[in-house]
Amino acid sequence: MIRIVSLTLAWLLASAVVALAQFPPQPAAPKCASLSQGTPQERAACGPDVTKFCQAELKTNECDVFAILGCLQRNRARLGAPCRQVLTSNGQ
Repeated sequence: MIRIVSLTLAWLLASAVVALAQFPPQPAAPKCASLSQGTPQERAACGPDVTKFCQAELKTNECDVFAILGCLQRNRARLGAPCRQVLTSNGQ
C-alpha cells in the first residue's frame, strides 16, 4: 500500500513539473505603468534630463508623471533640445 501511495505521489509530482515547464515565466509588469507613456524615442530624449533635474520628484514618487512633467516644465530653459522638442510637440 505504501508503495502504491509513493508511486502515485511521485507520478503527480513529475506531472506537475512537466505541466509547469510548458508555461514560460511571464515578464514582470513595469513598476510604473504610467511611465510607459510616450514613444521610446520621447522617453530616451527626456530620460537624461529627468535624471539630472528631477531627483526630488523621483525620490518622492517615481510613478508620479505629473510631478515629473511639472519638473521638466520648471526646468525648460535648462533642458536639452530633444526634450524641449518632445514637450513642445505634446503641447506642454
